[in-house]
Amino acid sequence: MAAQHLIGYARVSSQGQNLDTQIDRLTQHGCNKLFSEKLTGAKADREQLNIALEYIREDDALVVTKLDRLARSAVDLGKIAEQLQRKKVDLIVLDQQIDTTTPTGKLMFTMIGAFAEFERDLIAERCKEGIARAKAKGVRFGRPAKLSDSKLQSLKLEFEAGELSRRNLADKYDISMPSLYRLVNQN
Repeated sequence: MAAQHLIGYARVSSQGQNLDTQIDRLTQHGCNKLFSEKLTGAKADREQLNIALEYIREDDALVVTKLDRLARSAVDLGKIAEQLQRKKVDLIVLDQQIDTTTPTGKLMFTMIGAFAEFERDLIAERCKEGIARAKAKGVRFGRPAKLSDSKLQSLKLEFEAGELSRRNLADKYDISMPSLYRLVNQN
């Protein structure tokens, strides 16, 4: 097995904060390469993290000082964990003493991933339930109908009469051709 490369990732939330302490700790831990950025952790799309995740190779380890530097939610952490596991990359979190190069660290990381997956499933289930309740109360989702019921009836009558070309009919009602056909064919 080749020597493990330690890849460090440091992040602070705002431009006024300083990365020096994290970078010093990552360097002292032996990180060969560092990626850093000043960007809120609530944002899932972080350029330097994405570059680090792309850069890192099998048998490397991603090192962060604290878990919240890597992710702000269990769902976000779960996605990152899945990506690291697919690439066969270890994770080392200095403050929380998570180290997936050890059996205990692997167990902890697996549990974090399982909790993240569980949270994603709960969120999806609550969303489905909420949508079902809203629909039962008569809430309509999507864009509002472009044509009122009376205009829709007029459109259907004019379409059947065939006095205007289909293009002119679509223009008259300010709808697209696909919408014209969809509307005249719905019950």
